[in-house]
Amino acid sequence: MKDKDFRIHIKIDGRVYPLNINRDEEERYRKAAKIVEETISSFRKMFHDNDNQDILAMTAFQVALRYTEEQQSRDYSQFVDDIKDIKDDISDFLKEKEKK
Repeated sequence: MKDKDFRIHIKIDGRVYPLNINRDEEERYRKAAKIVEETISSFRKMFHDNDNQDILAMTAFQVALRYTEEQQSRDYSQFVDDIKDIKDDISDFLKEKEKK
């Protein structure tokens, strides 16, 4: 694993957070910060009367929900790939059996 040799500053909800990261992960960190910022902004527009803790809690929940949806989607695609492999194996087996 590489050392965390690159320092960036990300801004979330008006606060700046310095992070030491691997240089090749900068884009991923910046995209993540952008998603959080956009989600916070969206919740602030919808629920302008709520305090910061509520907005941040809803943002954390939304990001976690997206993560679980992505994980579930990946699990499903792996399941489909496994079924296709089994189908191909069965087809190959039946073709071999027909030859005999």
